[in-house]
Amino acid sequence: MFNEYLDFIFNNQNLRIILSFFGALIISIIAIPTIIDVARARRLFDTPNSRTSHVDKIPTLGGLSIFAGFFISSLIFINIKLIPDFQYVIAGSLMIFFIGLKDDILAISPLKKLIGQIVAAIIVIEFGNIRFTSLHGFLGIYEIDYLTSVLLTLFVLIVIINSFNLIDGIDGLASGIGIVSSVTFGIWFYLVGEYQLTIMAASLVGALIAFFVFNVFGRKNKIFMGDIGSLLLGFITAIFIVKFNELNIDPGNPYFVHSSPAVSIGILIVPLFDTLRVFINRLIKKKSPFKADRGHVHHRVLKLTNSHFKATLILMLVNIGFIVLVFLLQNMGIYKLTLIILILAIVFTYLPVLLLRMKKKNSVHP
Repeated sequence: MFNEYLDFIFNNQNLRIILSFFGALIISIIAIPTIIDVARARRLFDTPNSRTSHVDKIPTLGGLSIFAGFFISSLIFINIKLIPDFQYVIAGSLMIFFIGLKDDILAISPLKKLIGQIVAAIIVIEFGNIRFTSLHGFLGIYEIDYLTSVLLTLFVLIVIINSFNLIDGIDGLASGIGIVSSVTFGIWFYLVGEYQLTIMAASLVGALIAFFVFNVFGRKNKIFMGDIGSLLLGFITAIFIVKFNELNIDPGNPYFVHSSPAVSIGILIVPLFDTLRVFINRLIKKKSPFKADRGHVHHRVLKLTNSHFKATLILMLVNIGFIVLVFLLQNMGIYKLTLIILILAIVFTYLPVLLLRMKKKNSVHP
């Protein structure tokens, strides 16, 4: 009888997806209080400083719960035979995990962190063959050679990994954007019949929701994801991006997405554009692009709202708006759609600046 139940579960794709979500959710919920106790016992706190947006010492290592929930649930419900490159995703993620763990506990230099990210990326690119093979007509180029494919994929993975690391500056933002993007990819993977990728996305969403609740609404049990969480989230999301674009090479797909590179930018507009803007501003000011500051858009929205939750909610809604927009306008072509995305991103990025100036002006001259 028990074997019959197992056969029913593992032969029912919809049930496996649902169970992977709840499995990750439950595992993370159970893990977080224990992680908090360990962090407090070992005094593993994020101490407030001039760059942070909190005033209390908050336990870190919340990324452990995301890692545990995501991988335990994925490994239980994914059919490895149908997605053999998943073993290399695990290997690369373990590399990311140890980089994040060391940085959360001891702190490592940006260079060492970058080298570790490159090694993790090369594992999935070279051994898992998870890489871009087409530019989808950008600059008139479709199929690309092997070296270009490797370098392009490596660049995209590193950018996305670090973009999530950089937006992890206020409560719930990195996990919130991760939930939004993973739900988007998960729905699309499901529609095209990529059920193993759907299970990955569902597991990630479940683990992130559990963390989000503790991170945003927790008082006694508040916790930060740390580099373990943000780097892992960026790594898995980057893999979703590669898969999404590769599955949109064949226009015969009934759910084919036109201009998928531009659509990908729209799906991750908050982390990607903010990272680009901050890096450019730091270089203009002759500062290291990796030197942390409070110049991110989330810091401005936080200052405007005086609430982590409100700031996160606003940025999540903006990101959702961009996702809806890019799917609606996908037929415009890569160039036009990318231009529209960039113009709107600039407007939304500098809108908080204008509102803050107006707020300051009104406070001076009531």
